[in-house]
Amino acid sequence: MIKRYQCIQRKSSYVYIINSLKFLYCLLPDSKTCLIPVHLYHKINFMKSRFLFAAVLSMISVAAFAQDATGIRKKHLNLSDGIAIKGYDPVAYFTKNKAVKGSKTYAVVHQGISYYFSSAENKTAFMANPSKYEPEYGGWCAYAMGEKGEKVNVDPETFKILNGKLYLFYNKYFNNTLTDWNKDEVNLKKRADANWPKLFR
Repeated sequence: MIKRYQCIQRKSSYVYIINSLKFLYCLLPDSKTCLIPVHLYHKINFMKSRFLFAAVLSMISVAAFAQDATGIRKKHLNLSDGIAIKGYDPVAYFTKNKAVKGSKTYAVVHQGISYYFSSAENKTAFMANPSKYEPEYGGWCAYAMGEKGEKVNVDPETFKILNGKLYLFYNKYFNNTLTDWNKDEVNLKKRADANWPKLFR
């Protein structure tokens, strides 16, 4: 039973006092109204503020992590003026089984790295699944990564598709490292897989 009822207008809201308890007159999202105890209303607002702060902090952390990851990629991937694979189309290796020069017209920046493509279709395919087309070991010579754990430049036209992944090789001065790779591929790949994470950090 309500012993005492009082309505007090405070700015644009109303506070109702029922049995010595204060209730706030609130408008709900469905346009209905209700009375919420003032102490509970303040608690809800406090929780909303904490949630908002946590959400903002989380977004800042994610952004910082993304920037850090981009910096690592720019530092360790094999780039020529910020462009991967010396401007060759990474998708063409899979679709045409040959090295094809890309064009700035079909450029994409993925996590800070620029890739050129020879067609709009290849650009779209890459954007749908970048990890499928990016070369292994940051685009460095796969043989050198396995043999010595070193970053050695490549000839983009000397490559191999293995288990759905692109591997590039050094090929200069009569030294085609793809030939050496093929002689001991299983062991070289195993060592390259272990060596690359040590450098990529």
